[in-house]
Amino acid sequence: MFPLRRNRRLRTSPAVRSLVQQTLISPNDFIVPLFVVEGNGIKEEIASMPDYYRYSLDLLKKEVQLLWDMGLKSVLLFVKVPDHLKDNKGTEAINKDGLMQRAIKTVKDVAPGMYVMTDVALDPFSSFGHDGIVENNKILNDATCEVLAQMSISHAQAGADMLAPSDMMDGRILYIREALEEEGFTDTGIMSYSAKYASAFYGPFRDALDSAPGFGDKKTYQMDPANRNEAIKETLMDIDEGADIVMVKPGLCYLDIVRDIKNEVDVPVSVYQVSGEYSMLKAAAEKGWLNHDAVMMEQTIAIKRAGADLIASYFAKDVVKLIS
Repeated sequence: MFPLRRNRRLRTSPAVRSLVQQTLISPNDFIVPLFVVEGNGIKEEIASMPDYYRYSLDLLKKEVQLLWDMGLKSVLLFVKVPDHLKDNKGTEAINKDGLMQRAIKTVKDVAPGMYVMTDVALDPFSSFGHDGIVENNKILNDATCEVLAQMSISHAQAGADMLAPSDMMDGRILYIREALEEEGFTDTGIMSYSAKYASAFYGPFRDALDSAPGFGDKKTYQMDPANRNEAIKETLMDIDEGADIVMVKPGLCYLDIVRDIKNEVDVPVSVYQVSGEYSMLKAAAEKGWLNHDAVMMEQTIAIKRAGADLIASYFAKDVVKLIS
């Protein structure tokens, strides 16, 4: 006799499938990365990231208002710094009138309720293109952490709600948290890139910010893609040091890591769906090889299903338009 329970009964129509759907996507799931440049009237497409742009501050205002009107409530800011302002000390990173600091204020002026996260790393400001201070072709950990703490304070002073250290220096969360406490920024959050892998998927992002390393690679500080247990260790240490949210980066190739971490921690887990993941789908869809919207939604659902509470994604606007 055939079993009395037939699983297909709950798949017979769109209505019943939506009623029993276990993973739901909403605008509240997303952090929107934004790239900012100096100048006026600039909205320039990133060559390796179709339909994604760098904005000057005047046009950043329009984009932020659009995001807010769509129900997207958080942005993650990155800045493209002119070469003449780059050095090996992070001087421009801590400039109170720097592009990042002005971008924070611009977002808050347009949408005071927008939750502003900021990239905390030296690679956009470095003459070497690395995430830290360089000496004899080595990345100095502790000296870098000291600058990252100063950078974090300058972002908090400008109005940032949450800092997102992406550098992978040891101990930098503690440096930043202690600096914030000492300066009275007790409510400023930290979203740590806790499990950031030395991935080949970052290429288009580095084009966007002109931040590719000038020598070597980033494998002495970003994690080996072959390692799994190390991600949990890194994440737990960051939480102990004061991280409020932890991140796994990249996304799709590391969903096992997302689930491992989600099972271990009691803080929100975010995932960065990185530029390479975005650009691959855009290229395949342009060729007609994949259905853009169907694959985009499948990827987004997979990331959330794996355990992501938040998703930093270049697809955020596309997804929200589709589900609306």
